[in-house]
Amino acid sequence: MAAADNLTGDMTLADYTFPHARLRRRITSSDRTPLVLIACGSFSPITFLHLRMFEMAADYARFNTEFEVVGAYLSCVGDAYKKTGLVKAEHRVNMCSLAVAQSSWLSVDPWEALHEEYLETAKVLDHFHQEINVEMGGVETPAGRKQCKIALLAGADLIQTMSTPGVWDPKDIDYILKNFGAFIVERTGTDIDEALSTLQPYTPNIFVIQQLVQNDISSTKIRLFRRRDMSIRYLVPEPVVDYIEEHSLYDEDGAASTSSDGKGGGKGKAPGESKGAPSDFSG
Repeated sequence: MAAADNLTGDMTLADYTFPHARLRRRITSSDRTPLVLIACGSFSPITFLHLRMFEMAADYARFNTEFEVVGAYLSCVGDAYKKTGLVKAEHRVNMCSLAVAQSSWLSVDPWEALHEEYLETAKVLDHFHQEINVEMGGVETPAGRKQCKIALLAGADLIQTMSTPGVWDPKDIDYILKNFGAFIVERTGTDIDEALSTLQPYTPNIFVIQQLVQNDISSTKIRLFRRRDMSIRYLVPEPVVDYIEEHSLYDEDGAASTSSDGKGGGKGKAPGESKGAPSDFSG
């Protein structure tokens, strides 16, 4: 994991520096607007669907808009956000960093997770605007420097909560969708038209992305599989499987669901493999 992306237990905001190594600083077309996608969430744990959302959004932006993606960030909510199944921010940031280690354009920003208090999404998006467009001055184009559009990337379930009275502060919804906008990936079980019905004034700044290959993996299901001592392999990135096993995360009683050495469920098994699968081929 890159040092800037890796949160350790003793890291504080005083040690923080904005991770920009994977942020492209120049685009070759003056007709396009640079776009940075921000996914805020629990990521407890991160799954392949979280990662696919970025790829789907990049394809959508390329073929359907005048934006050009120059970077993307995962921002984990801090420990002050009390939610069932939320492991420590340190673990969640580390798992996200492992998940994007091989990516050339996805980054993890620990800034939100380092705060002891809960931060509203609007404040997190303001942070990215400040770092990228104010401190760094946006990106270069043939016509001069241009500010990046900072946009929220989320599943349709998030938009559904925005349209549900009492869940979001209306001022935050207005601020986010007017000033930043959102790229929304359709998700199984969510009626996107119904979710958008109360957000009509903001539809020009909301981009809905269809899932051409349906994927309903969720962090909730991963945690359920762990509690039931079932395999999570091929549902989350392999390094994340290893990390979950190593740190005994999401086990019902906090104990490892593997053998006592924490290295797997039986002789010859890799971390995360089903205990119902063959484990010894020595004959």
